[in-house]
Amino acid sequence: MNTVIILLSVAAIWGIAVVTPGPNFFITVKTAVGQSRQAAFFAALGTSTGTIIWGVSGFLGVALLFKASPWIYISLKLLGGAYLVYLGVSLILTTFKDDSDQEVITAGAIDFRRGYSLGLITNLSNPKTAAFVTSLFAATMPAEAPLALGCLSVGLMTLISIGWYTFVAYVFSLDRFRRLYLAGRQWIERTAGVIFVGFGLKLVSSE
Repeated sequence: MNTVIILLSVAAIWGIAVVTPGPNFFITVKTAVGQSRQAAFFAALGTSTGTIIWGVSGFLGVALLFKASPWIYISLKLLGGAYLVYLGVSLILTTFKDDSDQEVITAGAIDFRRGYSLGLITNLSNPKTAAFVTSLFAATMPAEAPLALGCLSVGLMTLISIGWYTFVAYVFSLDRFRRLYLAGRQWIERTAGVIFVGFGLKLVSSE
């Protein structure tokens, strides 16, 4: 199969998966409107780092390891689900604090580290991504695909992730979105918290 066609297929499938709203999208939006554009860019970078990890794992067939040792997959799934639930509950609880404790953070290196770690951990919290990426490569790659083709595919996936989440970070950090966020902060964060809890429970309860 032509290398260009393979890469286009990978890009199309991964692009659809990336733009579908999920935990990565919501953590980027939350960071953009609640902290700063720079922090959201770092969250996007963390999410994209997760893409590299899952992409390499998928190409190497880590899903086969999950199949051979189900306890590894179950453990990661439970930990990932618990993290998302914790993140959601934390968001909900912060909305009951005094307004003085909920100022929007706009600067500081610690925000960058926190944004990066939030993006990375949120991405890595779902081990199903490895199975999805493995399926993606199984559907698009030839038998015994060369390592170079795998590296190109993972690089392309990473660029798509960086492009999309950076765009999301930029758009939702615009003043109009920040004003809307400040006006309805409590309900927005409670809604986001419920969404994260839902994702976490769905992950834990899924097979």
